[in-house]
Amino acid sequence: MTRFSIFSLAKNAMTGHSKWPEYWRSPEPKPAYDVVIIGGGGHGLATAYYLAKVHKITNVAVIERGWLGGGNTGRNTTICRSNYLYDESAALYDHAMKLWEGLSTELNYNVMFSQRGVMMLAHNIHDMQVTRRTIHANRLNGVDNELLTPEQAKEFCPPLNISKDIRYPVMGAALQRRGGTARHDAVAWGYARGADSMGVDIIQNCEVTGIRVEQGRAVGVETSRGFIKAGRIGCVAAGHSSVVASMAGIQLPLESFPLQALVSEPVKPAFPCVVMSNTIHAYISQSDKGELVIGAGTDQFISYSQRGGMQIIEHTLEAILELFPMFSRMRMLRSWGGIVDVTPDRSPIIGKTPVENFFINCGWGTGGFKATPGSGHVFAHTLATGEPHPINAPFGLERFVNGRLIDEAAAAAVAH
Repeated sequence: MTRFSIFSLAKNAMTGHSKWPEYWRSPEPKPAYDVVIIGGGGHGLATAYYLAKVHKITNVAVIERGWLGGGNTGRNTTICRSNYLYDESAALYDHAMKLWEGLSTELNYNVMFSQRGVMMLAHNIHDMQVTRRTIHANRLNGVDNELLTPEQAKEFCPPLNISKDIRYPVMGAALQRRGGTARHDAVAWGYARGADSMGVDIIQNCEVTGIRVEQGRAVGVETSRGFIKAGRIGCVAAGHSSVVASMAGIQLPLESFPLQALVSEPVKPAFPCVVMSNTIHAYISQSDKGELVIGAGTDQFISYSQRGGMQIIEHTLEAILELFPMFSRMRMLRSWGGIVDVTPDRSPIIGKTPVENFFINCGWGTGGFKATPGSGHVFAHTLATGEPHPINAPFGLERFVNGRLIDEAAAAAVAH
């Protein structure tokens, strides 16, 4: 793998940057692998990277039915934060945040991680109670989060409208200064490049059509390019996890919803941070290209469609424009939808399944992107050892049997 440096950049500038090697190979599938990962999004690629880097397991295949980053990794609003309410969630997401902070150096690839701050607004007394509770819980877990008055919130984010006579008046805000954004597809490319350099096979345009199970044990995957034997199988298929798991005879407690987002025409830097709202179910930031990136809540109805309801976008933009009226004449360029898989307690499932050697990492809802490095790191440990990492141990499938749920529904920034 060619390392990026000032010298390699200068050398390739002399040839018009036409001599750079491809980031990853396009190998034919081998008959057998130690580990097969289903899903070539950020989580799957991160898992493959850490399997090779940390656990020295390099006979690994990542199978993606489309192209890398073509699923939810490329269909989100790129927000990174770790100020979740419960101890288990804070540990998981802050593990990811610490990995984010060194990820560009780790991968020798600029994932454009920007810790510009994530501010979550409170619009009523209940919001303020939840905000204070979350801040206190975060501080006990060593996660930075601070309470702001409306005036302090406006000082941090000048475009914010803090008038008291609007429909959603700002009563306060929680600010995680370590939070921010990263470039979503760069994360997938960086992990793919790193994993490939250590021998991982990344196989695109290869659909998994079945899981072969013999005597309660998964032994391989049927694909559109033939059968592939596997020592262990990790399913990281986001919104289609329940479909893949059903191939192994497993019914997961998941529902899949479209989640929409949209971007505006690009403008000069005008928005310095990320702003989110529980009550409104909307969030906004500005990309490095200058586009306003706006996210909405999930649609109310389950679906595998990547186009959601227009009324969701209308509701979100009405609220955004009330809070940020300076953007009222902006034109929207495009919108898109991703499929999010949602559990009853709005926390992910990471761990074993009733089928031996078949493991799952799913149910991230709207929180998947921010957890990408941490998710891959702990799932790689689970696949390598056969046992969960201490951080993901509380997120096993068995919690829906023993009742030890991690209910983050109220702590998330948008509706699920």
